[in-house]
Amino acid sequence: MKNFVEELTWRGMIHTVMPGAEEHLMEGMRSAYVGFDPTADSLHIGNLVPIMLLAHYQRCGHRPVALVGGATGMIGDPSGKSNERNLLDEKTLRHNQESIKKQLSHFLDFESDAENAAALVNNYDWMKNFSFLEFIRDIGKHITVNYMMAKDSVKNRVSSDASEGLSFTEFTYQLVQGYDFLHLYKEKDCSIQMGGSDQWGNITTGTELIRRVSGGKGFAITCPLITKSDGSKFGKSEGGNVWLDANRTSPYKFYQYWVNSSDEDAEKYIKIFTFLTESEINSLVEEHKGAPHLRVLQKRLAEEITTMVHSKDDLENAIKASEILFGNSTSHDLKQLNEQTFLDVFDGVPQTEISKVDTENGLSIIAALSEKGGFLKSNGEARRALKENSISVNKEKVDEEYIITSKDLINNKFILLQRGKKNYFVLRIV
Repeated sequence: MKNFVEELTWRGMIHTVMPGAEEHLMEGMRSAYVGFDPTADSLHIGNLVPIMLLAHYQRCGHRPVALVGGATGMIGDPSGKSNERNLLDEKTLRHNQESIKKQLSHFLDFESDAENAAALVNNYDWMKNFSFLEFIRDIGKHITVNYMMAKDSVKNRVSSDASEGLSFTEFTYQLVQGYDFLHLYKEKDCSIQMGGSDQWGNITTGTELIRRVSGGKGFAITCPLITKSDGSKFGKSEGGNVWLDANRTSPYKFYQYWVNSSDEDAEKYIKIFTFLTESEINSLVEEHKGAPHLRVLQKRLAEEITTMVHSKDDLENAIKASEILFGNSTSHDLKQLNEQTFLDVFDGVPQTEISKVDTENGLSIIAALSEKGGFLKSNGEARRALKENSISVNKEKVDEEYIITSKDLINNKFILLQRGKKNYFVLRIV
């Protein structure tokens, strides 16, 4: 049994620990849960902190419980939000739950017969048959309106000038989440709830219900909300959320998100998002400080988290794809990329369409560069660039005599032209 609070503290993952929680954990194996919003069929990297909380919890010898909020997902948590969310039907929620479990299984052991094997629960299962009258009689009577109004998540919404107010639906959210804790306390001997620091109010409503209804003791542990050093929102890229699902965010783009972290952020992230030991991380930090241009921290961070979320093969493909832009890659390397990764790597690069017939019949490099492709303004400019030896087709230098044919196609539909080191152009064959 490892000291969970101690492990999280050096990693910078502790915001608040309810008094007595650490001692409670050291007495023996305990069950703790974290809730996940099932409003999409994929989690995103904003969910990685609570995922890592549960993963460390299991590694420290305790039993993690992942709660998919099928019932609370139908309501919407008012914490930090200004609008109510759209409600989901049960079929969609069930699909999302299965997808989320698959992603969590990369981090948690659900399948073994170990005493501390992880469990997945959905609060819709115990809330769906709970009538409104039963709920307000059996649960609502234990918590006063004064107590609920004092919570920051409620207070901020009610007092905000820009707020449209707080619906009764959202006002009751903390009661429903509180009841989850009470239910899991009774049914699964779950004595701890964990989450982000913005969840403190909701979690402590649960500990209060446990005390008042069961005469028991529940504990709360929260982690800080992750921020980026430049002030921009963690977990967001130009395209929106960075998802754990490869179909929503490709492994290449996922890898690039971490590689592009600032030095300050990478030093923080590597503690939070990997299982590397304190001594391993300290060594990497020192190595990075000695040669920051090599981006040792960022690369190791990206390698660890990409392998965990996707796979070793996906990591290797992402590294190969990165080297195509910045390293000495070959035509063979380019042709190993799948279509999505190719498009990701050359996202934003100018493109034009040419006929498949042109490649089947053979297309002169000068025509490909100018009149057919439009990469360069004229045949004269194309000839000059070729004489300067600055033109490449699929990363390989070519001369004026080169003829483009179907053998040059990447994924049967792309040809990459390049002038110099950084000037790219894509021919899309249709």
